[in-house]
Amino acid sequence: MKNKTSIFFLAMAGIFLLASSQAGAEPAPTATQITVYKDKSCVCCDTWVDHLRTEGFEVIAKNQTNMPEIKANFGVSRNLQSCHTAIVDGYVVEGHVPAADIKRMLREKPDVLGLTAPGMPQKSPGMQPEGLPPKDYDVLSFDHKGKVELFQRY
Repeated sequence: MKNKTSIFFLAMAGIFLLASSQAGAEPAPTATQITVYKDKSCVCCDTWVDHLRTEGFEVIAKNQTNMPEIKANFGVSRNLQSCHTAIVDGYVVEGHVPAADIKRMLREKPDVLGLTAPGMPQKSPGMQPEGLPPKDYDVLSFDHKGKVELFQRY
């Protein structure tokens, strides 16, 4: 009888511990989803997508043939354009913007349409080997009214 009682109390203690650990457990964080519109033959776009995935984003890459139309639909003026356009939590991300800047934008939630790294900055994520720091270019914020400001200088 003593062994059955001990087993019962051990089983109850185990159930209690399991239930209490589950009650206090926080759900695992989910990756922020970002949709990237790009030309299927663009190697630097694929490398930038890899950069985002390495930095913890869940990337949905959509190959497109009508990039100028996509950029216009998302409000990216010609002088701010690059090769790919992404959408994350309602913000536009144009070109080779580092993941750290996207994370900062999502954390700070500025009143802007999005961020851009116009053109093809040669020392940006996607344009140089992964792991090298961004260098020698600016990331800009832009709004619906055409206001452009410096967001980060590299």
